[in-house]
Amino acid sequence: MDMRSGDREFPNGDFYSGEVKGLLPNGKGKYAWSDGTIYEGDWDQGKISGKGKLIWSSGAKYEGDFSGGYLHGFGTMTSPDESVYSGAWRMNVRHGLGRKEYSNSDLYDGLWKEGLQDGRGSYSWTNGNRYIGNWKKGKMCERGVMRWANGDLYDGFWLNGFRHGSGVYKFADGCLYYGTWSRGLKDGKGVFYPAGSKQPSLKKWSRSLEYDDTGKFVLSRSASVNVEELRSLNTVTQSLSVKTSAGETTKNSGSVLDRLPDEIWRTCDPPRDFTCHGPLSKSARFFGSGQSEGQDRNRIVYEREYMQGVLIRETIMSSVDRSHKIKPPHRPKEVRARSLLTFLRGEHNYYLMLNLQLGIRYTVGKITPVPRREVRASDFGKNARTKMFFPRDGSNFTPPHKSVDFSWKDYCPMVFRNLRQMFKLDAAEYMMSICGDDGLTEISSPGKSGSIFYLSHDDRFVIKTLKKSELQVLLRMLPKYYEHVGDHENTLITKFFGVHRITLKWGKKVRFVVMGNMFCTELKIHRRYDLKGSSQGRFTEKIKIQEKTTLKDLDLAYEFHMDKLLREALFKQIYLDCSFLESLNIIDYSLLLGLHFRAPGQLHDILEPPNAMSDQESVSSVDVGLAQELSIPPKGLLLVTHEPNSVNTAPGPHIRGSTLRAFSVGEQEVDLILPGTARLRVQLGVNMPAQAHHKLIEDKEESATIELFEVYDVVVYMGIIDILQEYNTKKKVEHTCKSLQYDPMTISVTEPSIYSKRFVNFLHKVFPEER
Repeated sequence: MDMRSGDREFPNGDFYSGEVKGLLPNGKGKYAWSDGTIYEGDWDQGKISGKGKLIWSSGAKYEGDFSGGYLHGFGTMTSPDESVYSGAWRMNVRHGLGRKEYSNSDLYDGLWKEGLQDGRGSYSWTNGNRYIGNWKKGKMCERGVMRWANGDLYDGFWLNGFRHGSGVYKFADGCLYYGTWSRGLKDGKGVFYPAGSKQPSLKKWSRSLEYDDTGKFVLSRSASVNVEELRSLNTVTQSLSVKTSAGETTKNSGSVLDRLPDEIWRTCDPPRDFTCHGPLSKSARFFGSGQSEGQDRNRIVYEREYMQGVLIRETIMSSVDRSHKIKPPHRPKEVRARSLLTFLRGEHNYYLMLNLQLGIRYTVGKITPVPRREVRASDFGKNARTKMFFPRDGSNFTPPHKSVDFSWKDYCPMVFRNLRQMFKLDAAEYMMSICGDDGLTEISSPGKSGSIFYLSHDDRFVIKTLKKSELQVLLRMLPKYYEHVGDHENTLITKFFGVHRITLKWGKKVRFVVMGNMFCTELKIHRRYDLKGSSQGRFTEKIKIQEKTTLKDLDLAYEFHMDKLLREALFKQIYLDCSFLESLNIIDYSLLLGLHFRAPGQLHDILEPPNAMSDQESVSSVDVGLAQELSIPPKGLLLVTHEPNSVNTAPGPHIRGSTLRAFSVGEQEVDLILPGTARLRVQLGVNMPAQAHHKLIEDKEESATIELFEVYDVVVYMGIIDILQEYNTKKKVEHTCKSLQYDPMTISVTEPSIYSKRFVNFLHKVFPEER
């Protein structure tokens, strides 16, 4: 059909002038909508496609590439508030490399994804602050550097816009602190170097993020916008074009008119101010900065421990210890790649890891498309196994890979498929978490079983190596386990997601179980305990205690007081779970307890005196304040009525069922509010608030360590673990009785209730009932 030009006015008041093909705009043309919106540019069979200029009645305008009625390619958008974005677009949203100049003169230069900053980028604020590093969903995440206008500089890891993880903070006056942060607050152990002291070089640390140790930023070429490069990278395609009549243009291409301006203006706001995690105040570093003149400033450093931003311990170190040498952080992939080399501490570690990922991907991919059905007795039997051989060069059923030949065995695939669905675990998320490019990280074992534990890159799953006897116990208990977790959604017992075995070509067999990580939480777990209710050997030598050491019964110096209904729900489920384990003759299980401490808010006022004082005066005021603080219960947690839209209700590998009710809010379902941090859904064993009373023991020996308070607000996480030790022989029973200080004559294989009674009685002391 021939091309021609013409004008056409529509009944709804719209007007088109330009080239047409048949009845459709095609070629160059101008379209004016009745609301005042005007487009002038290229058309393709009735759809805006090519290059053009679109001006909305609100005053917003866009000039650049279109495809199929969408902003798609490269273009410049000017919003009514005079903010300007120039860069890549996809389907009406910023996506790719782009530059955003905000109306308040802030500037972002870097990568975007689905309308938000995502990837590498640099953000400059009008107040002089600047950040360069990684972003995720519009917030600073992973590795990045922040330099404040006052000269302070932080280089380290971020999470959702907060300093989170390891990092180095360099003060403008020359002081330096290397340690860890949790959601913007110092949390954990670190080393403080006063101004003038001998400090480690930051060249290796800073090189990977492209700024020198003087604080000068070196923005890479890839992080700055080049118009011509963008145009070459964002070639406009015509695949989105859809045939439509000229009269339908207003309705069907409305994605440009109706959806774009409002959505863009909502998502283009600059990141929030940095009042909550900005430059550190004087109080954050005055401890130790007033050392006497007789000390050698070039050799004095301080080892510090913080809890939620509050300094709780400080030790003077007479010289720089090599153990505190600052090592540069590495991107997660590099760290995890090295961790693979230690897998099972053998020369074939790396291959074994690849085999595990290949096998799980094969297993989940094969079983997921099968229609769901109720499990049968045969699904638990010896024939409920899937076997597959994975040759290096691939086969008709398996892909080629870079590992060695191996055989894969998957146990009870239908049962575990149903368990994953029962726990509301998405199959794709499960595969990506374990089988993604980031790999797994080895973590220390909390027990004496000799098993090795691995953590998925997103902390959601723990993979444990099994002995043959443990595998046999798990398979025998699986039918009753399946029934128990189906009947009790709030069970505290470990969640199992899959059991597998790898046989390498030289005959080595390695068995694995995939479990949910009970400590998968956005809050930092400050203390971990493995509790059995026994005193026989249940302590940890002080010299062996590290930040993430799992402690034991005699190390626990707290009693936990919680809401009446929360405690009732907890012990009701503990009774049910213990009865279940009794029925299986299992008696050597543990309660894994994790604690997140909240520092008392009053300490912040004490550490930041209202009047300007010398460092020595400040220290004295803190000493006076601490004596008063010991008698003041902290108020750092708040229970409120549950609001599903205000918290994340999506289930995870550690989530345990329904939202709990609390007596303190009228027996309603509750959320936990942590001031300045988050609002969390309270569930059994997850996000449970309590007050920890420290059983204070006076230490008459002189020590450079100071504890600031004895009553804490804590968030409790817990679960029952180590349930794969079955005791069905006299010898095993006698061994257990001896290790747990029982009388072997008072227990038999048919009466494992003695263990559960002792276990529950111990927990009653740990979580006493309010009088």
